[in-house]
Parts: sequence; C-alpha cells; structure tokens
Amino acid sequence: MLRRKQNHQQPPREEEGNPHNTTHHTTPPMIMAVAPIIIIIIFFVCSFFPTFSLPFIVLHGIGDQCSNKGMTKFTEELSDMSNSQGFCIEIGNGAWDSWFMPLLEQVDVKKMEELSNGYNIVGLSQGNLIGRGVVEFCDGGPQASKIVNNLISLGGPHAGTASVPLCGSGIFCKIADALIKSEIYTDYIQEHLAPSGYLKLPNDMDAYLQHCRFLPKLNNEVPEERNSTYKERFSSLQTLVLIMFEQDTVLIPKETAWFGYYPYGQFTPVLAPQQTRLYIEDWIGLKTLDEAGRVKYINVSGNHLGISESDVKKHVIPYLKDEDVTIDDKIPQPAVALQGYSSSYTWPPSIKSFFSNLLGLSDILVFD
Repeated sequence: MLRRKQNHQQPPREEEGNPHNTTHHTTPPMIMAVAPIIIIIIFFVCSFFPTFSLPFIVLHGIGDQCSNKGMTKFTEELSDMSNSQGFCIEIGNGAWDSWFMPLLEQVDVKKMEELSNGYNIVGLSQGNLIGRGVVEFCDGGPQASKIVNNLISLGGPHAGTASVPLCGSGIFCKIADALIKSEIYTDYIQEHLAPSGYLKLPNDMDAYLQHCRFLPKLNNEVPEERNSTYKERFSSLQTLVLIMFEQDTVLIPKETAWFGYYPYGQFTPVLAPQQTRLYIEDWIGLKTLDEAGRVKYINVSGNHLGISESDVKKHVIPYLKDEDVTIDDKIPQPAVALQGYSSSYTWPPSIKSFFSNLLGLSDILVFD
C-alpha cells in the first residue's frame, strides 16, 4: 500500500559566516560575570593541589639506612623527577638489621595509609628481594586491588649470588668468604646473617634447597613446596623493570639481576634468564610476565648501583609516572652517579669485627 509522501518543512539553518544572517546568540550577562571567578578558582586549586602519580617506596640495600644522606637525596630526586610522593622504608633499625635480621622478618614492612590506593617499588640490591617478598608473601600484594603496580629493580640478586657480598679483596675477606660458605646453610648462619638467605652455591644445591630459608621459597624452587599464590601475585605486576650493571663486581654473576644464573652443579656458563628452569617451567610467573611484554631487561654501564642521572631519567622515572616519559637519546645527558651510590661498598669495621669473632679470626688484623 502506497502512502502519500508528506512534506516536512525544515526550519531555516544558520549558515556560518553569512553576513546577512540576522540571528545572533548572546552570552547571558551572569555567565560573563562569573567566568573570570571560575578561572581563578581552577587556577588556585591546581596550584595548591597538584596531581601526583602513584606514590613509591624505596627499599635500600645491605649496610645502608634511610637516614643516610645518599638515600635521602636519591629518594628526593626520584620524587622531584616523577612528581610523585616517595618514601624510603626502613628495614628494622637500619644498617645493622639489614645484615643480621633474617630476610623473612625484613619483609614485614610497616603499613602506611599513603600507600592504600596503590604504589610502586624501587629496590636497591638486597632491597629487591624484600620488595618481591612484599609482593609474593604479603596479603597486600598485587592481588589486593593491584596494590603494587610496578617493581623497578636496580642490581637485585634475584637468582641468588655465589659470593658473600661487599667484603672486599683482602686476606681477611678471602678467609671469611671461604669459612662462611662452608657454614652458610647451617641453622645458626641462616638465623643470624641476612645474605645467607640468598647465597646460592651451584656446587651445593642439595643443601641450598633443603636449608636456605629465603630464596628457595621466594623463587618457588622446592618442587613439593611450590605455592601458586606466589606465582599469581608476582605475575600480576604491571611492569617488572630489571636493571643490570655491566661492570657489577658485587653480584656473582651480574646476570642474576635479570634472573640469569649458573646451571645446577657448575659455575659455567652463565645461563640467560630464558634458559633457566625457573623461567622455562614458570615457577614464579616470570615467563608469563615476559610473554605479555611486561618485563624490561635493561643493561647500564657502571659498577653495582653506580647508576647515572641520565639512566635514572630514562629507565626508572617513566615507571613512577602515570604517563610515559620520552628521553631524546641524541641530547647528551649528565653521567654522574647519584650521590651515595657508587661501587665502593665494603664491610664497615663493626661488621668485620663481628665476623672475625664469629669465625675465630680475631688474630687477623688486616681488614683491607
């Protein structure tokens, strides 16, 4: 059935730019009067309440403490560069506890209201294992509303280290290193020396898996004790940034900063992270993160923690901000290591004195 087509009369349309168009729109006087006031209010609100990215925490390395000038400056610079709140979280009572408090106890960091809506972690050396412990072991890890967003690791011994860190090259250190290694997996050393929790000797793997109290748990290395929750939490990180120092002489091997390590039973060759059983069998979700493009393997020049300001801006700051930061590689950046982070770490006299008494080396006076 055909219907008569009806004519619908359209109202005349204004043509933009037509000088003969006599229709005008005028702004009500009240809007014109309050507009400047609104602009001023917005200006002051933005000035006094600036927008911040997620806050971040810094977890320092062994022998350090938050009150040290270098740590304070480092945290402040990260905060200034990223426009985000930063907090250095103290491990126990500081430097002494970083050496002698068991790592499982160090993981029990204090809770802060400022971090309740999420935060990022910047880990330095041993502090990275503390950070991973927070992620994997604590109920406030990534699974709890994605509390931990990014984990930025600078020189972390993620796959372990084959040498007692930071002693030096003197005769005392050589003897101490040998004696500590011979007793490293005893209950006494595991209870009283924090680095024993991640000292991993390839030629003594059975003792490591049976008696080392921290890293085998953190890395889900013991088959009958693997915990799917640790894997689920770790693989829920938004981004894992792994920074390795090309001239690192503290971590043995340096590739442990990327989860690379020696094969079981031998000290050569160094396996790339993708060649390790931890990665291939995906014990903690590293492979899951990597295949999702959420692991950044970064190699920088310098010894342990000797990172330049330009490398901080390029490899750390973007993951502390809500938006990406682009750095023009063609523009030279200053290459001065941040204050307090160089390769000159050695055992302080109090630590050497403790070990000399512990190991019966009191008669050895050469502490160089």
